[in-house]
Amino acid sequence: MLDALSLDQLRTFVAVAERGSFRAGAASLSRAQSAVSQAIANLEHQLRVKLFDRSGHRPTMTPEGLGLLADARDILLRVDVMRARARDLGGALELQLGLTVDTLFPLPVVGHALRETRGKYPSVAIRLTVEPLGGPIAALLDKRCQLAIVVGEEFRDPRIAVEAVGAIGHVAVVAAAHPLAQLDAASAGPTALADHLQIVQSDPSPLSDGRSFGVLSNQVCRVSTQDAKHAMIAAGLGWGRLPLWQIERDLQEGRLVRVPTRALGRHSQVTMEAYLAHRIDEPFGLAAQAFRRALFQYPG
Repeated sequence: MLDALSLDQLRTFVAVAERGSFRAGAASLSRAQSAVSQAIANLEHQLRVKLFDRSGHRPTMTPEGLGLLADARDILLRVDVMRARARDLGGALELQLGLTVDTLFPLPVVGHALRETRGKYPSVAIRLTVEPLGGPIAALLDKRCQLAIVVGEEFRDPRIAVEAVGAIGHVAVVAAAHPLAQLDAASAGPTALADHLQIVQSDPSPLSDGRSFGVLSNQVCRVSTQDAKHAMIAAGLGWGRLPLWQIERDLQEGRLVRVPTRALGRHSQVTMEAYLAHRIDEPFGLAAQAFRRALFQYPG
């Protein structure tokens, strides 16, 4: 009976499990709920186990269903990889190249790589978005882009492949006239940092729900863009981390200074790895391949 299993049944099973109901699973697959319910019933008959307990208001996964969900995901992932490799052999040219870039990554580098890509494939339209934190990974998972550049290790997913591109210096800074700037390293410890407003980038994606990254102060100002964070720190509102490439001139000319503390890395700086990311079930088209080559060849 197991030979009669289909990929469609497994995708239906995973969709219902991930969405939490037959109705939501059906909507995600653009199918009638009755068709999804029948597909799950057929799958249960073939596997000879109950995947969902339907006795309550909403179906809940049985222990057997939970145990088989990982296997179903693994099978679908491997099939998607095989399909992507097969499509990749064709080397098709995309009509549009969608790219989502982490706010911490230097846009001039992206611009250089896109210029090189356009030089080879001028007919390909480009759609570029810039998002913080979990935004680039969420855009890939939602298929809103083909490529993403992510910074840091916080957001990983087995459906996403990554390649290291380079290192990004992330520096804790404050305006030169801010009270924190007047302290020495011995005085500017965690307690002193907590006494001052911290400027924090908010995450538009759901990937950081219930999580906090680098928030040390009880007083927080959340902003929606990196430029807003930069402007608020430069205005003396509070302190926060910014990428070194964005503030090098501010540091050189004395508008911003490194927060004088040993609690935020040596010289108030940490190094974060940047990665080029893509879905493993989506092959690189010709334009995406050209962008990748240009990105890795960038001299900076």
